[in-house]
Amino acid sequence: MEGDKMIKSAGRMAGACGISVCILAGCFSGCGSRKKDYSYYISYVDSEQTQTIQSGYEPEHTSVDGLIQELLDRLGTDIDTVDYVKAIPEGVSIESWEVEQDCLRLNFNGFYDKMEPITEILCRLAIVKTMTQVEGIESISFFVEGEPLKDSTGENVGTVTIDSFVENPGEQINSYQNATIDLYFANETGDGLVRETQEVYYNSNISMEKLVMEHLISGPKSKDAFGTLPKETKLINVAVVDGSCYVNLDENFKNQNYEILEPIVIYSIVNSLTSLDHIERVQISVNGDTSGKYRDDFELSRMYEKITHM
Repeated sequence: MEGDKMIKSAGRMAGACGISVCILAGCFSGCGSRKKDYSYYISYVDSEQTQTIQSGYEPEHTSVDGLIQELLDRLGTDIDTVDYVKAIPEGVSIESWEVEQDCLRLNFNGFYDKMEPITEILCRLAIVKTMTQVEGIESISFFVEGEPLKDSTGENVGTVTIDSFVENPGEQINSYQNATIDLYFANETGDGLVRETQEVYYNSNISMEKLVMEHLISGPKSKDAFGTLPKETKLINVAVVDGSCYVNLDENFKNQNYEILEPIVIYSIVNSLTSLDHIERVQISVNGDTSGKYRDDFELSRMYEKITHM
């Protein structure tokens, strides 16, 4: 493989390298400092696809090449527990790898880009957490069939390091703090957006994008604003990659209130999330599915940016 000659789209949302990632509440619990009882750990994904979980591990190999191959094998090996699953899912495999200076370059088969967005993010996070433990490996590059991933805007990306991921500092675990968030609801006639600023008191383990979505579903506090999402809607998970936010809602999201216009529902979500500094665009899925439309006109596969006049 030769550096930048290996450029082509490899995934729907991949943003594989040089990015900032926030996963919903608790994603990094268990992903912090290495357990003292073990030389290494393997990162897994919890059964609900919301976080990575580490498990202490003693490798058999001592050589760098042997250790790399052993850890990669473990990332794709089934485990006997219902609490978490292997990070590299069934069907996805590493076709080859090589170390170039301090970067581990992983070349996956074509099934990598068929992963759902949340699955891909957690897979990538677990790989980076696990493999950068190897002495001399400071970063990871992801390729599919010999060609590098692109971010959600179609731009080529660089390498992923531990610093590419944003997580809550350990000392803040279970602490609480105040914040103000801007939420967008429907007006009385359902044909316009109303901005409502709410002051919230929250656990610092919760990501801001999850906080926004939970309060958006809960509805407004003002009598002049009206909720756009059914209150029974469940937020399955939410993630941010390279400025793109991926929101996964359950099927209750489609319980439509036709008194609220279709674009008002979509942009209540988009405008609320893009009010956060680290989010530029939003994609909505239903039970992880981005095929089809919301009502008549809004493709779920599209990325939507904030609209200022509505």
